[in-house]
Amino acid sequence: MNKIIAIDQSTSSTKAMLFDEQCRMLARCNVDHKQYYPQAGWVEHDAEEIYANMVEAIRKLIDHSSDIPTNVQYSLAITNQRETVVVWNKMTGKPVSNAIVWQDTRGKDICQQLRKNGCTEMVLEKSGLLIDPNFSASGVKWLLDHHKDVREQADRGELLMGTIDTWLIWKLTGGKSFYTDTTNASRTMLFNIHTMDWDDDLLNLFQIPRTMLPQVLPCDAIYGETTVEGLFDTPIPIAGVLGDSHGALVGQMCFTQGSGKVTYGTGSSVMVNIGEKPLAAPEGLVTSVGFSAFNKHFYGFEGNIYSTGATLKWIADQLKLVGSPVEMEAEATTVSSTNGVYIVPAFAGLGAPWWKPNAKAGVVGMTFSTTRAHFLRAALESIAYQIKDLIDVMATGTGGKLKEICADGGPTKNQFLMQFQADLLDSPVVCTEVEDASALGAVIMNGFARKVWTSFDDVVQLRKVTQVIQPHHTEEMDNLYQGWRKAVNQLIQ
Repeated sequence: MNKIIAIDQSTSSTKAMLFDEQCRMLARCNVDHKQYYPQAGWVEHDAEEIYANMVEAIRKLIDHSSDIPTNVQYSLAITNQRETVVVWNKMTGKPVSNAIVWQDTRGKDICQQLRKNGCTEMVLEKSGLLIDPNFSASGVKWLLDHHKDVREQADRGELLMGTIDTWLIWKLTGGKSFYTDTTNASRTMLFNIHTMDWDDDLLNLFQIPRTMLPQVLPCDAIYGETTVEGLFDTPIPIAGVLGDSHGALVGQMCFTQGSGKVTYGTGSSVMVNIGEKPLAAPEGLVTSVGFSAFNKHFYGFEGNIYSTGATLKWIADQLKLVGSPVEMEAEATTVSSTNGVYIVPAFAGLGAPWWKPNAKAGVVGMTFSTTRAHFLRAALESIAYQIKDLIDVMATGTGGKLKEICADGGPTKNQFLMQFQADLLDSPVVCTEVEDASALGAVIMNGFARKVWTSFDDVVQLRKVTQVIQPHHTEEMDNLYQGWRKAVNQLIQ
């Protein structure tokens, strides 16, 4: 009768989910938190509000699970928004400011100066990351430089810093546990992915004292114990921690080298397991710790696409060509091709692997014979083309074709899109029942930590695959893809 409470602390809300040890989700509860935008380019969260909301979400989850027997033993797992960073005073327990969110760009001048100083290669080689304000280090340096007395407090050893997982664990344990996991650490720009420790050169570069930093543990560790502010009569273990994209990789059970996951959402996140060696990422991508378990570290290449599901929503909401995105497949499949039409959805620029932030969206190849069906089919195909752009770069970096792609998200229900994706990649696309892949990843790491499962194979048996779409690759797919590349080049030249 063991149950696992999985916390998915995301950018907009805290989700508490209850799982059993068959990886089945039994209940869930969401509590939203506020977004703060004090200046252009600044994005902040109230760390104390997030902690309070997490406690409230767990309380509601337990209250709503009244049919659960009273003799259940609980444990707690955490997955979290990555890079968002909190700095707090270890004696008072109070943050020195709001948390700086991963979307915040106040560190851009710091990053630009480091790039000008020729630090790009050193940072990339050690951390696997590009110098960018998305990662935690520049935000912390900005805080130390701009808040009164903060650097002096840091130099005296009075301040702590951590990503949201660290903050929650520290609060849950009353300050007894000051830990992070390898995946969150690898997104700070302060962690050496080769030595698996905080790096003195990187700390010196950002002028951040080592005393501020938590101890780094593998994802499948026990992080402490908590009563969750008295919700439980006796303390329960905190076990299993990792960042949200890494959680999705584990939740999709991509445990073997060459397996990867695509999350089809508003945009799309692609991460591929590259094995136990931290290979240098192809240009435009980053290398992070994918996950750590069973005394091994597995690395991943990662890239993000800005507009996939958002394109379909734009067609429905703005152009009103369909009532909703789910209606598109029926009409798009009434034609056998797009008749040469390509939609390049650079509504917010083009992300990986193109990295053209100033690019604008466009439609290429329309004639008087173009119909609505051609246009809708082109919109669906644009999602698959962008995924292939990224997957091809990742495959080049790993030295070969990927074994399979695990897919999750709403668009996976679109049979045409999934078959077109498999055909285009010439790789199987595996669709699973996972609704919250990140939370399931934390649950799996929790089970590893508590010895519920003692190998990857143990938990893979619980994977619920809804369908495996086999590729039917033809020369025509290569020709279509070349047309896509030409369309993109027309817009970015």
